[in-house]
Amino acid sequence: MAATRYRRFLKLCEEWPVEETKRQRDLGAFLRQRVAQAFREGENTQYPRLKDTSFTGVTVEDCKMILATDILKQMEDMKKGTWKKLREKFYAKKPEEDSK
Repeated sequence: MAATRYRRFLKLCEEWPVEETKRQRDLGAFLRQRVAQAFREGENTQYPRLKDTSFTGVTVEDCKMILATDILKQMEDMKKGTWKKLREKFYAKKPEEDSK
């Protein structure tokens, strides 16, 4: 989409030459500078973000921390019920299980 718009702009520039007599006040030269600057920045500037959060209010750094492997393991432990935690805590492994 942006490539098409840029090609159309280049065609317009070919048809609209820069006038040397109006060096600092030529509209064509000004538009060339502005469009070149806008295309250099890319399409990210079309809808600039006002905040660095999503609709939940969580930042990117917080999302990365929450989705880290060690945090996910901690959350799995938190999901276990009380009975399962007690059973794991007091369950004694049999000696033959250790050798396997």
